[in-house]
Amino acid sequence: MSDGSRWQGGPVSDRVEIVLCNNPGPMSLDGTNTYLLFGAHDRAVVVDPGPYDEEHLGAVRDAVAARGATVALTLLTHHHDDHAGGIDRWVELTGSPVRGAGRGAPFADGEVLDEQALGIVVLLTPGHTADSVSFLVPQEHLLLTGDTVLGRGTTVVAFPDGDLGDYLDSLDRLRTAIAGQGGTVALAPAHGPTHPDADVVIAQYQVHRAQRLDQVRAALGSIDPQATDAADAVVSTVYADVPENVRPAAYATVRATLDYLSR
Repeated sequence: MSDGSRWQGGPVSDRVEIVLCNNPGPMSLDGTNTYLLFGAHDRAVVVDPGPYDEEHLGAVRDAVAARGATVALTLLTHHHDDHAGGIDRWVELTGSPVRGAGRGAPFADGEVLDEQALGIVVLLTPGHTADSVSFLVPQEHLLLTGDTVLGRGTTVVAFPDGDLGDYLDSLDRLRTAIAGQGGTVALAPAHGPTHPDADVVIAQYQVHRAQRLDQVRAALGSIDPQATDAADAVVSTVYADVPENVRPAAYATVRATLDYLSR
């Protein structure tokens, strides 16, 4: 949980920097983290340039230029506007090729993007959305998780595009990828602060999701079978303490949970 201070972004390592977009909200937390990965030959890979926000897009472009670099490739973790809404303008500003969220060649699980000798490994991690991907950067011991794992709180399974079964499998896939690195890998989420140990955070996510499944099962046992909206009734029971502005996310996740349990 946060201590109440706002995450500011900034340098992650000598070759990785975060430019934080000024789009805070109940779903985006402090804002969208745009990642700049600096490799060889004065070229950079940019992950999630963010929403259509001229100030932010300009700040990202300027941060790349400040390192004497240009953009070699832009990657999108998924199609939501707070990650990809500014992509057309970003391409106008930089001329960068783009992959992800339906643009460019489809990703393959385990594919290595050797752009600028960074050796970025693509991990298909559907669940939050059908097109969600994560990126492992072994040289930096860093895992970029998009919205699959956040820096604070838990993520929504955006039913019907999102799928809880896929999401649970994706958490397993991320932990397997981390284990294969033979050491600690840091978490680099699209919202909220980074964390020194991604495996610890993902394990907590798995425990939380198992607890929520049990809570939903229990709630279903007390709901009137004639209820017109079982998901709404479950939200009122299981997520009774969530703020009203987060209730739509809880509702989507409960619908995904009911769909998962029905299978």
